Amino acid sequence: MTELSLFAPNGYSQVASLPAGSRLVWTSGQVPVDADGAVAVGDWAAQTRQALRNVETALAAAGAGWGDVFKLTIYVTDVAELPTIRAVRDEFVDTTRPPTSTLVRVAGLVHPDFLIEIEAVAAVPG
Repeated sequence: MTELSLFAPNGYSQVASLPAGSRLVWTSGQVPVDADGAVAVGDWAAQTRQALRNVETALAAAGAGWGDVFKLTIYVTDVAELPTIRAVRDEFVDTTRPPTSTLVRVAGLVHPDFLIEIEAVAAVPG
């Protein structure tokens, strides 16, 4: 839901509210490492997809899914790849009612090969 007096964003909502009786689920920041510890070094699309898969796995462990997500926070080392990040993100989120979102450019992440880290907040119906 986007308030009409706010800037119309590309691919995210300006505001979301928690449905009555919902249970909140937070994920930790998920980095682009697969179950075997591999990282697709230098590949923005692959790293974004892996980080989002990891978010999905974390959500599922708490009984949540992408349809429950109302807030994403995305940390990146470079904003030049924003179109790639958005395209991959749209493979996961409901683009007809996208979650609120914050993108933060950082100097670096915990490992020098990581380009992106993503965390989510979900509201699971009670």
